[in-house]
Amino acid sequence: MAKTRIRISCEWGAVAADLANNAACHALLLMLPISVKMRDHLRQEKTGYLPTPLPEMARKVDFAAGTLGLWDSDNFVIYYRKGRVPSPGIVILGNVSGDVSLFDRPGTVTVHIEQIP
Repeated sequence: MAKTRIRISCEWGAVAADLANNAACHALLLMLPISVKMRDHLRQEKTGYLPTPLPEMARKVDFAAGTLGLWDSDNFVIYYRKGRVPSPGIVILGNVSGDVSLFDRPGTVTVHIEQIP
């Protein structure tokens, strides 16, 4: 798969992200465009449920600000701070190339995710 980009937008703004080349990302692309209601969690991330689970992949415990990941097979996460999660970790879906701090706000937000042609 060539470098694939997505756009994540909400009422606060929009960012682009580059997806990883793995089976979970291939499955995510088949769902797009989608809207996901996300909530703030631990003042480091927004998290929300996808319509269907994605395939299980290798996991990592460390993440950077801008990392897109999966906590559970259907729990999509946008990290706006760097950190570490407990084992078994998260599936890495990609990385935001814009200013991810736009998600650094308390409360819920609905994000729209679409592939950039």
